[in-house]
Amino acid sequence: MIKSRAIRKLPECDRCRFYSGSPFIVCAILPAGPVGAECPHFAPDPNAEPVELWEPEGATYYNGELVLQPPQRWSREQQLELLDTHPMFTGKCPSCGYIFERDYSARVHYDCPECGWMDDSV
Repeated sequence: MIKSRAIRKLPECDRCRFYSGSPFIVCAILPAGPVGAECPHFAPDPNAEPVELWEPEGATYYNGELVLQPPQRWSREQQLELLDTHPMFTGKCPSCGYIFERDYSARVHYDCPECGWMDDSV
């Protein structure tokens, strides 16, 4: 049985004048596509429509596909501050230092009974 090689197409193949547009061959020069990250035979097609690769805020391209990122509630600095000060991670009230009981239950709020500090992170 003869195994077929996988067809490998680069993002710029669509804009090359040798591009076939066929699902079976990539182009007239390299039917199975280029081997490396660049094609030595790339020649821009003057009739090809430009591909717009803009990235709106909160989105990125992965393998040529635009993927939306989930919104981040906190910046990186705010996340690090939360790890350094929140009672869930330190076991202490950030205001007065009251030590919370480590009952290891699924606690949702860490409101301090001593100073009245309220956990508003949830």
